[in-house]
Amino acid sequence: MPDAKPIIPVILSGGAGTRLWPLSRPEQPKQLLPLTAEQTMLQLTALRAAGERFAPPIVVANARHADQVEAQLATVATAAQALILEPAGRNTAPAIALAAIAAGGGADPVLVMPSDHVIADVEAFHAAIQAALPLVEQGWLVTFGIAPDAPETGYGWIKVGEPLAAGVHRVERFVEKPPRDRAEEMLAAGDHAWNGGIFLFRADMYLGALSVYAPAMLVATQRAMEKARREGIRVWPDAEEFAASPSDSIDYAVMEKAPRVAVVPVAMGWSDVGSWDALHAISECDAQGNVCRGDVIAIDAENCLIRSEAGKRVALVGVRDLIVVATGDDVLVLPRGRSQDVRKIIEAMQN
Repeated sequence: MPDAKPIIPVILSGGAGTRLWPLSRPEQPKQLLPLTAEQTMLQLTALRAAGERFAPPIVVANARHADQVEAQLATVATAAQALILEPAGRNTAPAIALAAIAAGGGADPVLVMPSDHVIADVEAFHAAIQAALPLVEQGWLVTFGIAPDAPETGYGWIKVGEPLAAGVHRVERFVEKPPRDRAEEMLAAGDHAWNGGIFLFRADMYLGALSVYAPAMLVATQRAMEKARREGIRVWPDAEEFAASPSDSIDYAVMEKAPRVAVVPVAMGWSDVGSWDALHAISECDAQGNVCRGDVIAIDAENCLIRSEAGKRVALVGVRDLIVVATGDDVLVLPRGRSQDVRKIIEAMQN
């Protein structure tokens, strides 16, 4: 479609990434870290939506990360056209509204992507985007359904409905994070996908859906942008107006309620890198199944993730299935399979 409008990438970079402590911290969350490659997660996200089909991205981020975000994006692809600095976190629906308004609020397609996911097969991702575009132009709201390979209970799922076009289906329903037995049933049925939180729609269709299903959110975000302070690419929405917005996810606010919602199922090597276990699973291992980064000595060790930062040396002998992360003054040690329990450490440190 050479005459089609360029797609405007919208990168959501407000997450804290606490499950990857001690490396990911409030002052430098996981999207700003090089976890899977030489580039950071944010840079990889920008690179997979760069080129002639795409406009410069709009990034929505925490104000405290402004300098890091701008510096990282300046070194890859095209610099952002706007860096929207949220005065407070209000979940994904208001953040996307700010970006849709910044995009002009017209018929331009916007591609909404979390900044901290991995997509190994970018060609498959681009093919899925291409498949979705004709319906997007007709006003459909599209989500990308990740081909599931496990009965995951940590993700929402999507029931894939009737076909609408080649590779595109109506969403029959969204499914909350399921119990294990339900997840196993959906995986076996073969007609469900994981909800990866990646969306493609026209800016005006999203804002129009908000006007119907979340009018208070639309008003608050419009007023926040009308009163925003601007400096270069940086945009500071008005804090008082933005605080009046309900805090809600795009799934609850719009996608589960709108009548014309489609899904493109796609296998593209996706991971949300939501834990140290997830990072081990997608990383290249040595002959012993270990993933080592930094100054690491591993003797008679198997199936471990060992990561050393800031000049720390980590040595392991005769151990199996451990996660060991050392950075600064902190060292994390836990068995593989328990990395979701890092949140318990965060809670204990806050008490």
